[in-house]
Amino acid sequence: MPLPSPSAPPTRLDWFNNAPERTALDALHDICAAPSWAGALVSGRPYPGVDRLLAASDAATAELDATGIGQALAAHPPIGAPAPGDPASAREQRGMAGATPELAAEMHELNLAYQDRFGQVFLICATGLSGEQLRDALRARLDHTSGEEGETVRTELAKINRLRLTRLLATPAPAATTVSTHILDTAAGRPAAGVTVELSVPDDDGEHAATGTGARWTVHATAVTDPDGRCKEFPPLPGTVTAARLRFAVSGPFFPEVTTTFAVRPGEHHHVPLLLSPFGYSVYRGS
Repeated sequence: MPLPSPSAPPTRLDWFNNAPERTALDALHDICAAPSWAGALVSGRPYPGVDRLLAASDAATAELDATGIGQALAAHPPIGAPAPGDPASAREQRGMAGATPELAAEMHELNLAYQDRFGQVFLICATGLSGEQLRDALRARLDHTSGEEGETVRTELAKINRLRLTRLLATPAPAATTVSTHILDTAAGRPAAGVTVELSVPDDDGEHAATGTGARWTVHATAVTDPDGRCKEFPPLPGTVTAARLRFAVSGPFFPEVTTTFAVRPGEHHHVPLLLSPFGYSVYRGS
């Protein structure tokens, strides 16, 4: 996938289009917990504009089967009882924040009646609705048939997914995690130009990817040191990576290559220079 132009700061849509698949899926799971919905959006990348992504969300919601709808609903708390640590639901249900004890108690009873009738949580796009409007909608929907309620739930889920996607895309793009290096030939007292350098990242999940220890590696980019011995144009690392590896093809009489593995922190720049002599070398975290 194409990288955003270095002359302009990346937008959140740029980030979504270029993020590693696992990173994009994790971000989408916070919006809708149905894996098939998230998978459809990721497989459709890159999107030329927000409107195309929102249209893809609508289409993916319309294609959800009963299992997918159930997975999505399972992540939504009842109206009036957002889960602790769930800021999205708390924000969307703001209309219930100032509800009187009587209204809160009525909503609780209506939620139980709805769950008893339809076997699922009552779902509504609550953004902008007052507590009274939410209560009235819940009362009205208790009169639906199962088929009518199924279509209503799908429509409300599509609205929620759209709003949450729009909110995600309105936030600043995460800062890039970047790497650069330079090589100094200490025996000659000058930079080492023309050396091929490979930047690799772990290609598995879990502890190996987090630490680099025992990981399988995939070449992320290759560069050649310039006349100043520098490599400055490596593309940003994938957002979930916490370790990286540099391999220097130095072709020396004693060291035919030098490899170093190091930890990275998301959003930071990591400058890792190499000081090289015929029978020794050192690397360090530079600035």
